[in-house]
Amino acid sequence: MMMSVDTDLIRVLADPLRLKIVNLLARETLCTTHLVEETGAKQTNLSNHLRVLREAGVVETEPCGRFTYYKLRPDVIAVLAGQLAELAEQARTAADRKRPC
Repeated sequence: MMMSVDTDLIRVLADPLRLKIVNLLARETLCTTHLVEETGAKQTNLSNHLRVLREAGVVETEPCGRFTYYKLRPDVIAVLAGQLAELAEQARTAADRKRPC
């Protein structure tokens, strides 16, 4: 069965700042203040990127007093990794097949 790669999720992760956020959240749950310190991005810009990641289902929020913590949803990343692994396997098996012109 052929599975397609989630191109919307790839577009979301293709942004360098969002990918940096994802890498940081893969190591620990962080609040916006931490992410501003780690990335050097402006708070409003960072909040917009976090909204995109949240809407794509890549991160989820965890309220903690007056702060909002963000954590990565590893299941979403695992599904994408599986899709990419399947694509790589298809490419391996198709390497010797050539459609005639």
